[in-house]
Amino acid sequence: MSSPNLFYNPSVSDSSAQNDSNYTRNHHELDAHFFSDASVPLHSDWYEQIDQLEEIDMDELVKLLADTDDGNEAVKKPVSLADFFEGLAQLATMGVVEITEIVEAIHREVILRPMGRFNDKHLNKWQRGFTGRIYGTIRRIMLMVGNNLASILRIYKNFIVQKTAQPLPDSLKKLVNVINGVMGDHLVNNQNALAVPMMLYNKDGSPQEEVLSGRIVIFCHGLCMSHLSWHAQENNNLGDAVHVSQPDTTVLYLDYNTGRRISRSGHKFSQLLQDLVDGNPDISQIDLVGHSMGGLVSRSALFYGEQERLDWVKRVGNLITLGSPHHGAVLERIGNYVQDIIAKLPFAGSLAKLGDMRSAGIIDLRHGSIRDADWQALEGRSVLPQDFRHPARLPSGIKTYFVASALLETHYDSKVTDLLGDSLVSVASALGEDDAEHALFVPDGHKAIFYGVNHMNLIHSRRVREQVVEWLFDNGRSDYAGRPRIHSYPRSLAVAV
Repeated sequence: MSSPNLFYNPSVSDSSAQNDSNYTRNHHELDAHFFSDASVPLHSDWYEQIDQLEEIDMDELVKLLADTDDGNEAVKKPVSLADFFEGLAQLATMGVVEITEIVEAIHREVILRPMGRFNDKHLNKWQRGFTGRIYGTIRRIMLMVGNNLASILRIYKNFIVQKTAQPLPDSLKKLVNVINGVMGDHLVNNQNALAVPMMLYNKDGSPQEEVLSGRIVIFCHGLCMSHLSWHAQENNNLGDAVHVSQPDTTVLYLDYNTGRRISRSGHKFSQLLQDLVDGNPDISQIDLVGHSMGGLVSRSALFYGEQERLDWVKRVGNLITLGSPHHGAVLERIGNYVQDIIAKLPFAGSLAKLGDMRSAGIIDLRHGSIRDADWQALEGRSVLPQDFRHPARLPSGIKTYFVASALLETHYDSKVTDLLGDSLVSVASALGEDDAEHALFVPDGHKAIFYGVNHMNLIHSRRVREQVVEWLFDNGRSDYAGRPRIHSYPRSLAVAV
């Protein structure tokens, strides 16, 4: 059975998907270009043994397991303790396979480059040669062992502990969401039980199941975070503050896989909100508050919801983003730049494969891409350059507020303050400001800059909390559009409006 590659890399030389197709061909030529010593024995018997290993067929077992597993996306259940151990077993295998691929890439480069044969012609011969096939067999065996172990744990989970499934402790839940942020798209592609399904939770941390009516405020977390991230400070968090100021408002928290494409999460969030409205027709208003990536997912959901003319969009009153990289995150751009440099260095280029392991969600943060069109036409796991990404304007009729923060306490006009921002996102990016067609036109009075606050503390800062509560409480009644933008300093006794 031909196992799919775990991590897609578009280059022919490093593509395991290409490797897999080459492994199944019946090539019997020797890799004489690499082993010129006449004393080296022929390896035809070894090739036959490798071919026998590759012919092991697990289709029947996979079919049986498919009947007992609907997948995380279909079941829509939180990751359980049994899911955690099953996912770890498969994840360990994925790690071994990836290490094998990196070792092979380095081995291949060290052998071929000194001979001047590091090109497509000889790289293809490497794949068909003995050494390439050995590496391929190692990957296949590890995949088979890991998948079988995960399958045994899945069967145990489905048939023995199904009725007594234990929820994950909060500490492990946070770890699972970190793993999803780093490699969440890989988890989905490999049907790993650790992949977090998109769900709504209530203020008590339980999946949302109650009948809803009136006004709803939904908080959307950022990269590698979870719905629990909003509750880091007991009885002093943003959700509680909203509930205290507006007791009739229901506060919900979105939990999702931050490693997936932002636009894919946007599609799913849009459909989830439509299902929520269909099941609770008495919902009168929906407000979205997104931190970091959560703001981009909210914008993506609004973009596709409006494009598909879904009813839920008409009920959205306010959109508030906290430190969202509307025009990209500095850290991802630096990481991509460093990876490109490493890829061009002799004998070190193979290490650039390490950078390809990061999730598609992280890659989308490079330029703040929230549309399918920014990546669908590309090979591999990249995004369109900054100047070629597709604009996604804000829906009309929705009050939008942008919050940025800066580590330095000097005024926003300082170029250093703007560029450094909150250590991850520049001030201009968080405020949606751009010279080109991608600028998000939000009135100055709907923008606030909080000095002395880092990116992660945006959801816990007292000053930020008070401002968000004020905007939601006002609910568009005041004319903020005619006011200047807000500058809040840590030494201020109150937010300066």
